[in-house]
Amino acid sequence: MRIAGKGLIDCSTKIRFQFDGVGHTGFAGDTVASALLAKGQRLMARSFKYHRPRGVMTAGSEEPNALVTVAQGAAQDPNVRATVQEIYQGLQVHSQNAWPSLSFDAMAINDYLSPFLGAGFYYKTFMWPQSFWEKIYEPVIRKAAGLGGLSGLPAEERYEKTFAFCDVLVIGAGPTGLMAALSAGRAGADVILADEDSLPGGRLNAETHTVDGMPGHAWAAAICAELGSMPNVRVMTRTTVTGAYDQGTYAALERWPGAPMNGHPRETFWRIAARRTILAAGALERQIAFANNDRPGIMTASAVRAYLNRWGVAAGKRVVVFGNNDDAHRTAFDLSHAGIEIAALVDAREDADVGTADFPVITGAVVEDTSGRLGLKSINVRTRGGVRHIDADCLAVSGGWNPTVHLTCHMNGRPTWAPDIASFVPTPGAVPGLVAAGACAGTFGTAGCLASGAQAAAEVCKALGLKVKTADIPPAEDAAYEIKPLWAVPGTGRAWLDYQNDVSVKDIKQAATENFRSVEHMKRYTTQGMATDQGKNSNVSALAVLADATGRGIPETGTTTFRPPYSPVAIAAMGAGGRGMGFAPRRFTTSHAASVARGAPMIEAGLWYRPSYFPAAGEATWREACDREVQMVRDHVGVCDVSTLGKIDIQGPDAGRFLDFVYTNTFSTLKVGRVRYGLMLREDGHVMDDGTTARLAETHFLMTTTTAAAGPVMRHLEFVHQALQPELDVRFTSVTEQWAQFAVAGPKSRDLLNGVLSEPIDNAGWPFMSCGPVRIGDVAARLFRISFSGEHAYEIAVPARFGASLFEVLVARAQDMQGGAYGMEALNVLRIEKGHITHAEIHGATTAFDIGFERMISAKKDCIGKTMAARPGLVGAQRSQLVGVKPVHPADDLTAGAHLFARASAATRENDEGYMTSVAYSPAMGHPIGLGFLANGRARHGEIVRMVDALRAKDLLVEICAPVFIDPEGGRLRG
Repeated sequence: MRIAGKGLIDCSTKIRFQFDGVGHTGFAGDTVASALLAKGQRLMARSFKYHRPRGVMTAGSEEPNALVTVAQGAAQDPNVRATVQEIYQGLQVHSQNAWPSLSFDAMAINDYLSPFLGAGFYYKTFMWPQSFWEKIYEPVIRKAAGLGGLSGLPAEERYEKTFAFCDVLVIGAGPTGLMAALSAGRAGADVILADEDSLPGGRLNAETHTVDGMPGHAWAAAICAELGSMPNVRVMTRTTVTGAYDQGTYAALERWPGAPMNGHPRETFWRIAARRTILAAGALERQIAFANNDRPGIMTASAVRAYLNRWGVAAGKRVVVFGNNDDAHRTAFDLSHAGIEIAALVDAREDADVGTADFPVITGAVVEDTSGRLGLKSINVRTRGGVRHIDADCLAVSGGWNPTVHLTCHMNGRPTWAPDIASFVPTPGAVPGLVAAGACAGTFGTAGCLASGAQAAAEVCKALGLKVKTADIPPAEDAAYEIKPLWAVPGTGRAWLDYQNDVSVKDIKQAATENFRSVEHMKRYTTQGMATDQGKNSNVSALAVLADATGRGIPETGTTTFRPPYSPVAIAAMGAGGRGMGFAPRRFTTSHAASVARGAPMIEAGLWYRPSYFPAAGEATWREACDREVQMVRDHVGVCDVSTLGKIDIQGPDAGRFLDFVYTNTFSTLKVGRVRYGLMLREDGHVMDDGTTARLAETHFLMTTTTAAAGPVMRHLEFVHQALQPELDVRFTSVTEQWAQFAVAGPKSRDLLNGVLSEPIDNAGWPFMSCGPVRIGDVAARLFRISFSGEHAYEIAVPARFGASLFEVLVARAQDMQGGAYGMEALNVLRIEKGHITHAEIHGATTAFDIGFERMISAKKDCIGKTMAARPGLVGAQRSQLVGVKPVHPADDLTAGAHLFARASAATRENDEGYMTSVAYSPAMGHPIGLGFLANGRARHGEIVRMVDALRAKDLLVEICAPVFIDPEGGRLRG
């Protein structure tokens, strides 16, 4: 119910929304949880395993119970925390994990079967009969698993991802964060203040404390106004920092409060690079485990207080407060002052000092059980004099506070146990450049948090070389935090720890009994802390129970690993822009429009689109066009766009040494103006890529890679330089998109080029494997005498902006010479005829020995993969070796992927001797040809073997030959 005069919401703005088809009214500033509680709706969800009734437990993102589905159809979003979801006009909310209804859930039968479904039951049951697992057990379990569900429809909402940079990132806008941001902002630092809430202020919005003589929420609003006026400060509300990564990089998720409209993104995923970070994430209140402590109406004491003071909502009409620390008393007094009946304040400490109270106080007592299936009705309190039965519809529980240490653990750090607060605190230096402050660091008083925030700002600003004036700390509440640890109350019923995964104290003890004593083993055996909340409310209590069960202290027991994200992040947000064609962006060459205009079908090569072939009038099939283009290159001249090949510009005094290390052969001795073919190995000795590298100047090289490996090779070079040879003075960058490059191949290729170059070239000045600068009119270009076709050929490169016009000029001149453009199909035939390899052959499992290039591994120097390539098993006759393949009967078609067997052997796995990698029809040979790998293949030239393709029902005889079918001496390309 609403309490008049309480709350920070805008009661003048009514908002209509639905929950399970029933209309409700809330106000601007309400969350789904606060609006439903105001209407007396305590039951909001069902638990994962036993389908027990659950209601709201917290008031923030740590909520384990009240998970709902928002919207419907394609926009359906499951597992949204009702405590975080702000209401807006027309919002549709649905309960989940219940059938046929929330109040009557048929799957609640699991709760009655709980003796058979304890921790690890799936490891011990469903073992017999064995065939039932796939047919019955697994399908049933999978159908029952999960909470909410996706619609299966493609979502239309827009998501974004973006970047931000700052001097100081402040995480959390409570009193600590506000003070830190204010101090750093006044010092001139570029500050980002990020907070997951819609209203900055943190706990100040949920308390009745004053700061600097004004209500805490008013002080927070005043500070936010000042921060908003600073040009060097950005305040980001509704933004959760979800992960900490290397080099001061943080992930953050910003959410849109209402229905996506006018193209506004539903969520934005931020990557924030900060020079220094202040973690002011506050602390989370934990529960105490006792029998049936999960009923709707049982909440954390701070949440009950928050719903009253911030949203003006009473969580119940008759409330019991149960705690083991002084903070629980605040809830009792706030509720009492608001006119809500306090049935009792139960404090587990014998010597608890409550002060003057107008409600019953029971010290040295504990709540041991509750009743009420769909909502709390009563509790049992065990006192020194016996058990007291108290009617109540709300139980506010405080088991103490856990500093929010999660982000400090994202880089494999471990928190430190602080016995004075009975919890873990961040370990200094766990994340480089990050300083924890305030409640996050174990300081719980408001005045202490303000001072801690100012001190943290001074520390990070000093590290940045900025001067910070001594901050005036405003007067505020500074009550001492006193606690007596109480993790679980002994009893006969199930006492819950992990509410979302239905893990009880008994489950933890059972794990220890079965020798799952390691905290990580216990976690996986019981699923404790593995739900969407990552055990924010339960981990510390579960560790304490495990410690007690194993006879160890909590520090010795240790903690599980907190991993990003801190709170759930939609994959659509992390992959923003990756929907539809954005998933694999289309990359067009400069000749794309001209190729399409000539009728060329475009095919994908990596992310690039390249022409398959260029059909001519009268040609009915692709084969006709391909055969014509191949013959055209062999007899006249052809032009092919090869811009998609990776191009990496490498410069520096040590560039030659660097290339010597990444390539198997030597490049430091390469003369300026020359090109050399190179082979690159992975660290395991297998071939990674091949290509040519040209020496443009003494300290300047240009490496080319295959189209598919352009990205991986660039990453490989970065790794080698940063991790293996950081001492080398060398720099490199990808220039693939900066240059348009065209192959001009065929007997008339030089004549064609001499028609466009400013100065003619000849064989003496431009021998095979030479390179250098040329000009085409006023355009500076580069020319390389290299060949992938086996013909006299060149590759000419110009700045990309001239690519389209150069392609038109080259093709027009080629057509005048009985030539023209050729596509990927012809390119593939030309390279197979010449025995050139692509990633069809160097597919990740082949070595230099396999492809016949073992002599390219220089004996005079070291290189990546050299030692590993010489391992036993990676060389020798038993290896599959590159061979050429041609059919015994010329009319037979070869197929890539077919397997090779000895002529007299059965086509079985045990007899498999090799496989086909590339096939094509060769106009020059007059029959199909192919490349493949065959055991001891180089010694078996001339042998007849079987080629079997069971998928295409082919079984034919083929002859093994050398992989080079055309001009094995190389006279054409050198002529």
